[in-house]
Amino acid sequence: MKKIRILGLGAGDLEQLPLGVYRALKNASPLYLRTKEHPVVKELEQEGLVFTSFDSTYEKHEQFQAVYEEICSNLLEAAEKGEITYVVPGHPLVAEQTVQLLLEKGPNKGVTIEIGGGQSFLDALFQAMKIDPIEGFQLLDGTSLKRNEIEVKQHLIIGQVYDQFVASEVKLALMDILPYDYDTYIVTAAGSKAERIKKVPLYELDREVELNNLTSVYIPPVKDETILYKRFAKIREIIAELRGPNGCPWDKKQTHESLKKYLIEEAYELIEAINEDDIDHIIEELGDVLLQVLLHAQIGEDDGFFSIDDVIEGLSDKMIRRHPHVFGDKTAETEADVLKNWQEIKNEEKGGTDESSLLDQVGKSLPNLMAAEEIQKKAAKVGFDWKEVEPAWEKVKEELREFEVEALKGSDQMPNEFGDILFALVNIARFYKIDPEEALFQTNQKFRRRFFYVEQRVRESGRTFEDFELEQLDQFWEEAKEKGL
Repeated sequence: MKKIRILGLGAGDLEQLPLGVYRALKNASPLYLRTKEHPVVKELEQEGLVFTSFDSTYEKHEQFQAVYEEICSNLLEAAEKGEITYVVPGHPLVAEQTVQLLLEKGPNKGVTIEIGGGQSFLDALFQAMKIDPIEGFQLLDGTSLKRNEIEVKQHLIIGQVYDQFVASEVKLALMDILPYDYDTYIVTAAGSKAERIKKVPLYELDREVELNNLTSVYIPPVKDETILYKRFAKIREIIAELRGPNGCPWDKKQTHESLKKYLIEEAYELIEAINEDDIDHIIEELGDVLLQVLLHAQIGEDDGFFSIDDVIEGLSDKMIRRHPHVFGDKTAETEADVLKNWQEIKNEEKGGTDESSLLDQVGKSLPNLMAAEEIQKKAAKVGFDWKEVEPAWEKVKEELREFEVEALKGSDQMPNEFGDILFALVNIARFYKIDPEEALFQTNQKFRRRFFYVEQRVRESGRTFEDFELEQLDQFWEEAKEKGL
């Protein structure tokens, strides 16, 4: 019969090995061990146990996954000849990737996989650290630790910390979340006579020279709320409390409508920080933009319509759907290919009828300079555009002349003609790949700086603006230009 019986060696010494597992080990043949580096193995060897270990396989590969794949392949091949016994540290179903691979691949090979007993290392670790798992704990694999999976409010156990390299990767992941000197415990051979527990500050985690395949890292739950400020869940709690019964009167009063102006303001302040290339300012302003998103989401949740989870779900779905060249089977070699795919997918999503217009896709709430640019881009995509910039220049001149005529007459058509000038100038900006909204923003900022300089010069004089002629004020303006303001 093609069969692999899997047994666990537990976490301690021979005295802690269940009697049933002990008898099965004594009678098993052939017997395969993932590793012989375990306290029980030496004692069993003294009792005459004969086995084959896969320790040499670890030396052949740089990645643990490749090691596990080879062990699995060898075991399935051996099982073709009849029943075999495979032995792992701890319990077969706790932190044992080879067992999971066998459960997945065995049936496809016609090999029956049977799970025997064994004590998990978790029991021994709970006892060693005197913790109650009912408080909440998390077990993660040190060889594939992902920062966004870590939950520091619970007891955190990181297994498979075999060596200094893995310990270093674990340390770096944790230091993104925790203080560099956070108390960390290195637990080796928990539950055995060789049990060792060493408390170290986090930054020294990879300096421990006694790391081996029986080593786990234990991180106590975070009690200091300020450490949690980096966590997305924490800011959600803060916003919910601000909007809650005992929260802030201003926050509780806000609606989607009342917050609109703040979102626009914060977006422009972020642009200003980006233009200044000020990283600290960018971080602050990104936070302010995120605050607006979270407030709108909390309002949605309070009203029972949606939450930030729905926002994130929708965004995740859209990003995957609109990037088939990353998450699917389409190809996109250039930025132009990406934009083409994006627009095609977007058009499919939006549907559309014979009565619909390309320009319906331009947001009606966009600032008008941005809207003008988007309208022109949409028209250009279907060929409604000049091929060169010269006709666009002629259009600007034409619109200027038409405005001048209406202005001389004092006509009520002046606003329309002035709008035509702006629209034509946006077309020029588009040809030269200038963002008109950004360009005007920069000019506004430049005017602010120079006018502030003029104000300073007036204050320094001890006089008021009314005491100066325009020519004198303009001299101050020229000084500001010379100073590079």
